[in-house]
Amino acid sequence: MYNQKYAIYQVFTRLFGNKNTQRIPWGTIEQNGVGKFSDFTDKALSEIRKLGMTHIWYTGVPHHAVINDYKHIGISDDHPSVVKGRAGSPYAVKDYYSVNPDLADHPEQGVEEFEALIKRSHNNGLKVIIDIVPNHVARHYIGLNNPEGVSDFGTHDDTTQAYHKDNNFYYIPNSTFELPEIEPAFTPLGGESHPNLRSPFIEVPAKWTGNGSRLAKPDFDDWYETVKINYGVRPDGTKDFPELPKNYAQRDYRDHYHFWESVTVPNSWVKFRDIALFWLAKGVDGFRYDMAEMVPVEFWSYLNASIKMHTPEALLMAEVYQPDLYRDYIHLGKMDYLYDKVDLYDGLKAIMQGKASTAIIPEIQHRLMDIEHHMLHFLDNHDEQRIASPEFVGNPHVAKPAMLVSALLSSSPTMIYFGQEVGEPGADNAGFGQPSRTSIFDYIGVPQHQKWMNHGAFDGGLLNDSEKQLRCFYRKVMNFSLAHSSMTGDYRDLHQSNNLSDSVYAFLRYNDQELTIVAVNFSQHATESIQIEISHDVIQKLKRVDGNYLLDEQIEGIAQQVLNIENGVGRFNVELKPLASLAWVLSLHG
Repeated sequence: MYNQKYAIYQVFTRLFGNKNTQRIPWGTIEQNGVGKFSDFTDKALSEIRKLGMTHIWYTGVPHHAVINDYKHIGISDDHPSVVKGRAGSPYAVKDYYSVNPDLADHPEQGVEEFEALIKRSHNNGLKVIIDIVPNHVARHYIGLNNPEGVSDFGTHDDTTQAYHKDNNFYYIPNSTFELPEIEPAFTPLGGESHPNLRSPFIEVPAKWTGNGSRLAKPDFDDWYETVKINYGVRPDGTKDFPELPKNYAQRDYRDHYHFWESVTVPNSWVKFRDIALFWLAKGVDGFRYDMAEMVPVEFWSYLNASIKMHTPEALLMAEVYQPDLYRDYIHLGKMDYLYDKVDLYDGLKAIMQGKASTAIIPEIQHRLMDIEHHMLHFLDNHDEQRIASPEFVGNPHVAKPAMLVSALLSSSPTMIYFGQEVGEPGADNAGFGQPSRTSIFDYIGVPQHQKWMNHGAFDGGLLNDSEKQLRCFYRKVMNFSLAHSSMTGDYRDLHQSNNLSDSVYAFLRYNDQELTIVAVNFSQHATESIQIEISHDVIQKLKRVDGNYLLDEQIEGIAQQVLNIENGVGRFNVELKPLASLAWVLSLHG
């Protein structure tokens, strides 16, 4: 049984501290502004900690391709035709040993400014996570801060071969890269002229595109601004490295580390190991891996074992969207946490939108029970539609029941995306970034978050009462999830056994110290009166005798309930108002 529950606050670093309220489509950094490392003040970080967070994921820190001119500090220009948006995609990394120069007050000291932010975060009780994007890099990769002995990706590649084990990229020999046919709405820089657009982007020979396209002229929907990393997987899918024996699923990271010690691994593996160890040495506490399923699981065994040998408590979380791969990436790949997107996120979204019954929740929990601790829960992140957007549910308060379920259902971590807790709708057309999601490609403000930020006071001074109430709800839920030991105890579904309706869900979490009963009503209009019955075997485990016990509700603060135990079975009646999100606690001490 796991005895620690985590809460992760994802911030899009470039946007978090931006106080500029202009939101001009395709706006420049001067027009729309940009957030800096220095905007994460002690006050801001302490408020994030008080929200109930244990970790902060600074999204978009590694230096990715940008439009801004930084030639005065030795950074080469990036061609606008292979940069998405005005500000660039954080997932087209140009230099893994540097930080995005836009984020620094003094770009030539960017790494030092980020190190100072790491220390501020730690001083405020937050551990630090940054991105590693292992599947692809920017088409124009140039490292300016490489440690001694570290060469750039592709420096020693044999470009005459489509594939070689130690090439960092895949090539299309005797070809020239061509841009895809760009849809008019996404014309570079919104159609604005730029001196670097006077000549085409040149890449000879062409490389495979980041999502695996082998065309010299990829399609617009391909990740054309990036190139795919070669991990020693031949073009026919066979592997130039040994597979892990199946029994290594039960072995710890030390055994995995020693397995790879005797293997000559592909060069790309070593490059990413060195990148991870570089940032761990700077004080980073963990990594979020982009599109991990596009990289062989053996590499993850190698990398994550190397990380854990250096920093055993490092938190390693990843995107994997294929449920049939979950267990391999957890047990063989040594991931701590995977996105629970395809199951719980998609399921809760469908329930909120009235497209599914709450009966799917215990089905999901049962399906993932053996790995429930490893499935990271969330309702919002940079890839998904904002809860408050019309495309999702429009009203952020509608998500309260889902948020309570998401945070308390499992011993797994819960993640919040900045602005979620104050109802950010992602309504702007930022340029390359379109409404319903907060753009990761453009310089833009985040209006609801800016109201909480209050010109840098970080006190919520510009929020209205409804928005303040929403943030208070998130604070109560997240701090509850950290403070109660039952959150890492056993789970018991109450939906089927209590014959609850399609809009109501209830479950138990318990250990030898306390019992927590959670009940929610997803309906926006109907009140539900239900009786919750707790079975004889659970009451026995709780060591409760017949009698009446007071239950304290700790989220909405409603009146105490009485749990009546008779003949070894517990029962209590409760009225669930629309969007009720309730959690009762019974202490088992004494």
